[in-house]
Amino acid sequence: MSGTQNTSPITDRIYEFLVEEDEVRVCKGIPDEACQYVPKSFFLLGATKVLTRLADELANAKTVLPWLLSTLGASGIWVGMLVPVRESMSMLPQLAIASVVQRTRRRKFAWICGTALQAFALAAMAASAFFFVGPAAGAAVVGLLLLFSLARGICSVASKDILGKTIPKTRRGRLNGFTVAIAGVLTLAVGTLLATLVQEESSVHVFIVLLAAAATLWVFSSLLVSRIQETVSDTVDAEGAMRETLQRLAILRNAPKFRLFVVVRALFVSTALAAPYYVVIARESGAARSLGVFVIASGLASALSSVFWGRFADKSSRQVLVMSGAFASILGVAFFSIVSSGRFSSQLGFLAPGAFFLLAIAHSGVRIGRKTYVVDLATEDNRIDYVSVSNTIIGVIVLASGLFGLLEPTVGAAGMLLIFSLLGGVGVLLGAWLPESE
Repeated sequence: MSGTQNTSPITDRIYEFLVEEDEVRVCKGIPDEACQYVPKSFFLLGATKVLTRLADELANAKTVLPWLLSTLGASGIWVGMLVPVRESMSMLPQLAIASVVQRTRRRKFAWICGTALQAFALAAMAASAFFFVGPAAGAAVVGLLLLFSLARGICSVASKDILGKTIPKTRRGRLNGFTVAIAGVLTLAVGTLLATLVQEESSVHVFIVLLAAAATLWVFSSLLVSRIQETVSDTVDAEGAMRETLQRLAILRNAPKFRLFVVVRALFVSTALAAPYYVVIARESGAARSLGVFVIASGLASALSSVFWGRFADKSSRQVLVMSGAFASILGVAFFSIVSSGRFSSQLGFLAPGAFFLLAIAHSGVRIGRKTYVVDLATEDNRIDYVSVSNTIIGVIVLASGLFGLLEPTVGAAGMLLIFSLLGGVGVLLGAWLPESE
């Protein structure tokens, strides 16, 4: 069946430009009735991913929100809760979320609900920044971030199921790669904007505008999702959903390939956990104005590497995962050696952003590799189970990873970087045993 039927000529041309001409009609691993909508789905899913990644940069829990709370006079307690709430609460409840999503015949309605809730949470944050200061502002922003993260969990489960139903195998990595690259270019603009607007004495109105803009992007994202042509899925009733929730963890026992993937993915969380320590080392070296540089480095890395990683992932997502994880681990050990030697202490303000740029390239490969791998490894019957179980386990690990912070006063930022790099190295060794997802 033609992969360009029932779509607009412009969409067809974009799709044909992005994939090889002799592969346009590929329709592997999706329902037959979805084949005619592949170009349209590719475009809509790609545009949605670009908008949401850009929105994430405008309301980043690692950069923008801490600056906002500091501006509002909230205590460090609230600031310290931002990243754990943002990273863990979008994944921890996904076993329960998956049961709810499986009760819908069209999963895109769950996705739309999640995007709408995220838009509401960000708009409410903007309002809170206008009306509250001090502890009240901290409580409001963290509470709304909790709602945002829970809604993000809904989107994560539903979107990956829709990806598996609408985009053929050998196209999914490419889709992730192109969208991350485009979002990376836009992130360069965001980094420049933040470096210009977000100064030590920035007005709270700057953050209100950023949050409102992020909320608007989520609204547009929900409109794009509503246009996706999705085939009807089988559903389970409420009793069946609860039973499924309790039984999902048995997948770890019964599916050894998936179990090994979860272990490898858990170890590669270290590539994300190591990133802040490059920033800390830069700040300790006296590069106090390097925040915008790091944001720009992240965007540039995504723009330059993601298309390569995406195309590579369509050939072997396992190799992408292992190679990028190995790159991140080797980089961490090398940078630890540079810092520990003390020979380049005056240049760390320049070397740290450069190393962060290389880490961002590696982390982009890890993200694209593991997202493509889990979707390709699963089938339509167990895709939601694979996504929800792995994300829930990773959520627990991310939350528990805060305990590593207790080591920082003893080993320092460079020591923490070494620890996470060695954990990533273990992930590389185990990842070599992963089977291909085909």
